[in-house]
Amino acid sequence: MTESQSERRRRWINLGETIALAALIVSALGVWIAWQSSHEEKPTRVVEQHQAIPLTLRGSADRDGGALTISPVESGHALESMRVTIKGASPIEVGSDGRLQASDVQAALKDRPKEIKDRTYSVPVRIDARYVEMGADRRGGGNYVLRYRWEGGGLFGGRSVRLVGLSR
Repeated sequence: MTESQSERRRRWINLGETIALAALIVSALGVWIAWQSSHEEKPTRVVEQHQAIPLTLRGSADRDGGALTISPVESGHALESMRVTIKGASPIEVGSDGRLQASDVQAALKDRPKEIKDRTYSVPVRIDARYVEMGADRRGGGNYVLRYRWEGGGLFGGRSVRLVGLSR
């Protein structure tokens, strides 16, 4: 049983029509599903979302080194309170003004060995802070390096700490 040329062509046309009809049905089903799901959803509202920025601090020493003012790098952060911890010492509570006094650091460093005066030293510190960002209370902080130096301490005078700076 041999097919003629026209019968073969008719068979291919029927196969092509069947594939096209199946594609049309799948497309119609997709359109119907999309139309049904669009009725269930409420209108989409596009709102600009601001991402929270992690707290990063910077420190600037007073002219004489008697205090270090610690402030957020980001202007949108407002400090509420801060705690500075030097390993082996009790934590130093700092207010919302961010002023760390050299006398508090000197009390925390009392167990350090006699260090040479007029030389800058570094000590790792942990800073934990509470701050406000975009109206929400947040907590942050991290590990920093506090730089200081000893001054004074002659034959009859006592030594005192002078703060130099704060870095990450």
